[in-house]
Amino acid sequence: ALVYAQALVISFSSLLCFSLSVTLLDSRSVQGDLAWVASPMEGGWEEVSIMDEKNIPIRTYQVCNVMEPNQNNWLRTHWIRRGPAQRIYIEIKFTLRDCNSLPGVIGTCKETFNLYYLESDSDNERYAHESRFAKIDTVAADESFTQVDIGDRIMKLNTEVRDVGVLSCTGFYLAFQDVGACIALVSVHVFYKKCPLAVRNLAQFPDTVTGADTSSLVEVRGSCVNHSEEQEVPKMYCGADGEWLVPIGNCLCNPGYEERNEQCQVCKVGYYRSLSSDGGCRKCPLHSYSIEEGATSCDCDKGYYRSETDPAAMPCTRPPSAPHNLISNVNETSVLLEWSAPLSSGGRQDLTYNVVCKQCVRDTQRCMPCGDDVRYSPQRLSLRSTRVSVHQLQAHTNYTFQIWAVNGVSKHSPSLEQAVSVTLTTNQAAPSTVMMVQSKDITRDTLSLFWDEPDKPNGVILEYEVKYYEKDQNERSYRIVKTTSRSTDIKDLTPLTSYVFHVRARTAAGYGEFSAPFEFSTNTVAAPVVGGVMSSAVLLLLVAGCVVVLLLILIITFIITKRRSKYSKTKQAEEKNLQPGVRIYVDPFTYEDPNQAIREFAKEINTSCIKIEKVIGIGEFGEVCSGRLKLPGKREICVAIKTLKAGFTEQQRLDFLSEASVIGQFEHPNIIHLEGVVTKCKPVMIITEYMENSSLDMFLRKNDGRFTVIQLVGILRGIASGMKYLSDMSYVHRDLAARNILVNSNLVCKVSDFGMSRVLEDEPEGAYTTRVRGGKIPIRWTAPEAITYRKFTSASDVWSYGIVMWEVMSYGERPYWDMSNQDVIKAIEEGYRLPPPMECPLALHQLMLECWMRERADRPKFSQIINMLDKLIRNPATNSTLIKKKLRWYRIEIGIGRCSEFLVTDRDRF
Repeated sequence: ALVYAQALVISFSSLLCFSLSVTLLDSRSVQGDLAWVASPMEGGWEEVSIMDEKNIPIRTYQVCNVMEPNQNNWLRTHWIRRGPAQRIYIEIKFTLRDCNSLPGVIGTCKETFNLYYLESDSDNERYAHESRFAKIDTVAADESFTQVDIGDRIMKLNTEVRDVGVLSCTGFYLAFQDVGACIALVSVHVFYKKCPLAVRNLAQFPDTVTGADTSSLVEVRGSCVNHSEEQEVPKMYCGADGEWLVPIGNCLCNPGYEERNEQCQVCKVGYYRSLSSDGGCRKCPLHSYSIEEGATSCDCDKGYYRSETDPAAMPCTRPPSAPHNLISNVNETSVLLEWSAPLSSGGRQDLTYNVVCKQCVRDTQRCMPCGDDVRYSPQRLSLRSTRVSVHQLQAHTNYTFQIWAVNGVSKHSPSLEQAVSVTLTTNQAAPSTVMMVQSKDITRDTLSLFWDEPDKPNGVILEYEVKYYEKDQNERSYRIVKTTSRSTDIKDLTPLTSYVFHVRARTAAGYGEFSAPFEFSTNTVAAPVVGGVMSSAVLLLLVAGCVVVLLLILIITFIITKRRSKYSKTKQAEEKNLQPGVRIYVDPFTYEDPNQAIREFAKEINTSCIKIEKVIGIGEFGEVCSGRLKLPGKREICVAIKTLKAGFTEQQRLDFLSEASVIGQFEHPNIIHLEGVVTKCKPVMIITEYMENSSLDMFLRKNDGRFTVIQLVGILRGIASGMKYLSDMSYVHRDLAARNILVNSNLVCKVSDFGMSRVLEDEPEGAYTTRVRGGKIPIRWTAPEAITYRKFTSASDVWSYGIVMWEVMSYGERPYWDMSNQDVIKAIEEGYRLPPPMECPLALHQLMLECWMRERADRPKFSQIINMLDKLIRNPATNSTLIKKKLRWYRIEIGIGRCSEFLVTDRDRF
């Protein structure tokens, strides 16, 4: 009946479409006989030729022993090498006769056949042994044909696909068992699947064989296409169906190239691309050009320039023209200069003005720069306004002033064409103030005064005027004495009286200012002379009185000094009892010059003492490296080195070094130690001690379950000790978390990362309103009042310490798991607190809950925390009551807009 199949016109389209398949066997492509092994050799499967839809002969096998019962006809393929495949697919195309269309075969005719396979490392099977083969499946036909179909040339072709895995041997055999069907195997196609070569996000992923399991995903790392670099490691997963899934990461085209059709194409002439993060190639900006492909920047036209800080997209510019309409107004020894802005700013917005002052000798061309005593208001350099006042010039002197217009590219082509100048002569001016007045020859009613000439006489001194009055009298009742010399005698004074004197000078331009007050006193009154005896007695009486007064003064001074000394010692003792040996932290941000704080708290290290060995991470400002430090006279030590990436601004440099000026104030075994900084050459570096085991959270995850409870409590005790030290220094950390705790080779934990820290105020609460850069707060570690009101205290650090305790006892698990930040905030407001981790002592969890009290005043101090931990260490029996299971909160939605929370111990079962 199957001879009619030779005339069958059929379509051999595949049942399934795969991204890429690799053929191991295709019976249709075999030239000549298939020569598969049939058992029995006679009367069973028979190899015949038929014509396919293109009238090309193909070899097939058929069997149709439906009249005889108990058929067991086997057909085995040749040995098939599996290659790299772990799972193979078998596509079978066949026709099958409907048993109902065959009369007299009831009970013996079947409409199915069985498919088997056998793994083998070599072609050593000569026969098909049923006992050694493993069954894949019983294959049934979806469509069968009848005798009428054959007459009408309508045949029903069935296509079935089966898969087998996991294969481990070098190759395998397939076998087909007929149990009494009328069947023809039109073709057998054996293949395995691969994810094809693909390019995603400028990363190329090679042909990849699918995994052994139907649900497995094979992770493949991509390689950046030519002329590109990794921004984030590119990865994709090869699915079991041969399709790429879940693209992660990407590459970026190098400068000078742009992305087109998943490739990096070079920028054309006249275009550029300066950064890998930029978009496509851009046309060169105004007044610039590129003459080669792949330009990363464009050169400026002749006469145009670009400053070091100008972005590549900015047009090239030129220096400004000179200011014009310069007007000067001389007022004695001061000058007011005003001018108009240049007609051309050079195409820039950073126009400023510099003032150059030169003092010139009359009747000559010789000029010299003005001295440092000349004053400029508001300033001499980088003026934004078109007006400046110059003071403290010399009188009757020639000056030349130049006003320079300056922008960001002026230094590339300095020229007098950018300046306007004016020459002027200052007027006659009053003399400057007399600085020092002295006295001599003081008697009972006279004294002599003398003084120096003013620093700036500003002409010929015509006379001096002395104003004086009694110290106890009103200044308005003064007397005046005039003199042409620099001294004078003041007469008719009252004996034993203090007088105040002022002196001023006068030139043709008028009087200068009076000097500061100078105070002098006359001597005692002379007694009337009645005789030699009488005069001696009076003199003796006066001397005795002076001695008595002097003794009284000495006694009173001694008593006051003793009392003050006693008070001072008492006060020092009280202060010592209040704060024995505790330093107070100095906020480097309060310094007018931040560089001064860096010089004060961080030691400068010569780069010749530092050897960088390898990069161990990436920080906010640049790379973090490990290396060695060898200071003169000291042994070599391992250090961690933070570097500042190239192209930094001055503000970035100060922000980077500010952490060093913070750490440099701390000296504690549980605080990271600063070795020094490098600021005088590039790269700028911060050198700290090297912590071999990196951050605490990563260290705990790598060593999950390896420590005893006492060891974990010891870790917590060290962290608390460091935080107590910071609290005693009136300092708040703000970002206390396991990721910011470093661990050395001796398992000593040290607090680090002071980038978000601030000093506490002096008031008892020590709270302050933060200025969070970027507005970023670590929600999962931060106290509620700090999140809501930006109020940080040592109590908010205690809350964060409680989270660190939970991290340590859970071996680095993420606090609040996969809850969003908003869910965390809401849960805390509703009273939810993290449950105890597995194997956590109840006493430790109770301490965590105390750290998480809503009212910050109810939370323990770090000194109290240390005492509690010490008790746990001294009394291990306290740790015997443990939580045996991890308890987690899960929130599920029930209905619309409703939710409930459940505390469960087994997430998967839940």
